[in-house]
Amino acid sequence: MAGCTGQVARIARAAHNAGVMDGSLDDLLAEVAAGRLSPDVAGERLRRFGYTAVGDYARLDVSRAARKGVPEVVYAEGKTADQVVGIVRRFLEHGPAVLCSRVTAEQAAALAAGVDGELEHDERSRVVIARRPGERAAAGRGVVGVLAAGTSDLPAAGEAVAMCRAMGVTVVTAYDVGVAGLHRLAQPLEEMHEAGAAAVVVAAGMEGALPSVVAGLVDVPVIGLPTSTGYGLGGRGEAALLGMLQSCSPGLVVVNIDNGIGAGATAALIARRGTE
Repeated sequence: MAGCTGQVARIARAAHNAGVMDGSLDDLLAEVAAGRLSPDVAGERLRRFGYTAVGDYARLDVSRAARKGVPEVVYAEGKTADQVVGIVRRFLEHGPAVLCSRVTAEQAAALAAGVDGELEHDERSRVVIARRPGERAAAGRGVVGVLAAGTSDLPAAGEAVAMCRAMGVTVVTAYDVGVAGLHRLAQPLEEMHEAGAAAVVVAAGMEGALPSVVAGLVDVPVIGLPTSTGYGLGGRGEAALLGMLQSCSPGLVVVNIDNGIGAGATAALIARRGTE
C-alpha cells in the first residue's frame, strides 16, 4: 500500500505540473487509491490530458512532447509579441524547449528580451527555438535528408530542418537541386544514403516535380513539401501540391503548402523509430 501511496503522490505532482485537468483529479486519484485503476494508467491519462491557460488567449497542451515525442510549436503569425512571449514562458515551465514558427523581427526581439533561456533564431526560415538555461538539444536520434528544389524554397525547408534538429535528429541538407538541372541531385542523394537517412524531405514549388523524382530513386520514405513559389496560376503552391499528390512514385507522402514544420516532424518521427 505504501508503494501505491507513493505512486499516487507522484501522479498528483504530475497533475500540479500539468496545470488544469480535463475531468476530476480527485475522482482519478480516488480510483487509484481504491485499487480500481492502476497508477500507470492514471499517469498515462494525466500525460494525455494536461493543459494550462495563459491569460484569456491561450490554453496550452503541456504534455504533447511526452505524448507525441514532438516538441511544442507556437505558430507566431497573428499573435502579438507579448502573447508569444507569454506562451513561450509558460511552455518552458513545463518542458525543456519550445519551437516558434513564422516569427517576425519584432516577436524575435521580444523573445530575446523577455525569455530567460537560450534562443536560436533562423531569420531565413523565421524559426526561433527557445530552451531553458543550460538545456542542450538532444542528438544521435537518427538521420534525415532535406532537399530544396530552389533557393526560394529555403524558408519552408528551413522549418523542416529546425524541427528535426529540435527532435534530436541529424540533418543532411542540399539546396537548389531542382529538376531544371537534374545532374545536381546525384551527389546529395549519395551523401544522404551514406549518412543513413531514414527519410527525405523534399521542398519544391513551381510544378513540384522534384519529390516524385527523388521518390523514384531512394528506398526510404519521401515527404513532399510543396511551397508557394511560382508564377501566375498555381503559383501559390497549388500546382506543386497537386503535382505531388498525383505522383506515380511509390513511397511519397505530401504535407500542406509551406508546412515545413509538419514535414520535419514526420521525417524525424520516422528517423527516431530506427534508433529505439
